[in-house]
Amino acid sequence: MHRMFIVAAGIAGAAGIVTAAGAAHAEASNLSASSTMFLAHAPAFLALGLTGASRPRAMDYAGIVLLIGVALFCGDLLARQYLGGRLFPFAAPAGGFLMIAGWIALGVTGLLPRR
Repeated sequence: MHRMFIVAAGIAGAAGIVTAAGAAHAEASNLSASSTMFLAHAPAFLALGLTGASRPRAMDYAGIVLLIGVALFCGDLLARQYLGGRLFPFAAPAGGFLMIAGWIALGVTGLLPRR
C-alpha cells in the first residue's frame, strides 16, 4: 500500500506542475484549481507512503478516500478544460466531499493506537 501512495505523490506532484504551467499560459481557472489540489495533496500522499507499516490500517483507508477525491475533483476539472464536458454529473463536488472526508479521517486516525 505504501508504494501506491508514493507513486500517487509523484504523479500528483508532476501533474500539479504541468497544470500550473498550463494555467499560466492559458489563463484557465480550471487548471489553476487543479494544480492547487494536486500540489497540496502530493506531500500528504508522500507522507502516507513513507510511514509504511507503522501507521494504523485506518490511515490507509483515509488515504485511499483522499486519493479518490483528488482524482475525481481534478479529473472533472481537467475534463471540463480539455474535453469540454464533465466526467459525470457532480464529479467535482463528490471529489471535494471525499477530500474533506479523507482529511477528517486522517485526523481521526491520529487518535488511534499505533501498531
